[in-house]
Amino acid sequence: MTSLDELPLRDDLRGLTPYGAPQAPLPVALNVNENTHPVPDEVASDILDDIALALRDVNRYPDREFTALREGFAEYLGHGLTADQIWAGNGSNEVLQHIMQAFAGPGRTAFGFAPTYSMYPLITQGTGARWVAGTRHDDYTIDPDDAARQVAEIDPDVVLLCSPNNPTGTPLSLEVIESVYDAARGVVIVDEAYQEFAPHDAPSALSLLDGRPRLAVSRTMSKAFAFAGARVGYLAADPAFIDALRLVRLPYHLSALTQAAAVAALRNSATMLRMVDEIVEQRERISATLEALGYTPHASWSNFVLFGGVDDPRAVWQALYDQGVLIRDVGIPHHLRVTAGTEAETTAFLEALASIGSPA
Repeated sequence: MTSLDELPLRDDLRGLTPYGAPQAPLPVALNVNENTHPVPDEVASDILDDIALALRDVNRYPDREFTALREGFAEYLGHGLTADQIWAGNGSNEVLQHIMQAFAGPGRTAFGFAPTYSMYPLITQGTGARWVAGTRHDDYTIDPDDAARQVAEIDPDVVLLCSPNNPTGTPLSLEVIESVYDAARGVVIVDEAYQEFAPHDAPSALSLLDGRPRLAVSRTMSKAFAFAGARVGYLAADPAFIDALRLVRLPYHLSALTQAAAVAALRNSATMLRMVDEIVEQRERISATLEALGYTPHASWSNFVLFGGVDDPRAVWQALYDQGVLIRDVGIPHHLRVTAGTEAETTAFLEALASIGSPA
């Protein structure tokens, strides 16, 4: 068999490994920040009805501009947004890839504050750009002055801000975003994949879009909408920014079935989002119990909890695995991350962790 090393692969891709969280058929899988609640039956039926209608015309190409879906996202996001300010793709990763294809690429630089979402450097490198990681404070927060200083020093073409941050759950203030935007020459992307899990009164970066044509705010339906398997991500930005993404997208990149399913889910957003409060309740329960067990949970505005004080993360991960519970070792020394699942899943995780014994 031919090995990868024998193929004429791009030099800048040699030695890299693909993204891949562990997959295992365990009873309790809390490792990839999915919404573990199923889509409500009444919403699933409505989605199936719309997909059935779309199937009648599946012999034709879908709406290239996914007009109905963009209108749905604009209405859902509010903030006076209109359809011409919306873009979407097959998951937020494809949306981010479109951004990198349009604004990064060979000879250009993308920047983010580490630790952050592990796909940022992979998407950057995949488009031939260079990834540069900045630093956070010890508690994973970022302050406006230091953020602006780092951005000005690196002078990147693309800045990626994850808010709340993955894998730490750390919130990001609007002041930091404003400072970064003012210091940046290139585009600034605020990835709000977990925004629905933040406090209800927490402001969104969407409020900063007016008058900032280099700013974009990306979201996903994978988390709050329990739509990870449907692969739908989207962003809001100035119409000129959207035009730039049209230059790099593949023709008809969103299937008619994907568009139909997403439009139906948005139509039922009130029902879909009821599970968010339940997830937040389990997240807070996890944090409180972790602290009682002697671990150090970090403040989280997401659907997961990063916790420290783990003497041997690999051993704890394996012990949980052996009890049928899958969580994530994200590579931060003495830390592990767990998704807030259903009440039963949360109970299974906490009981399994307690059975391992104190971290001390």
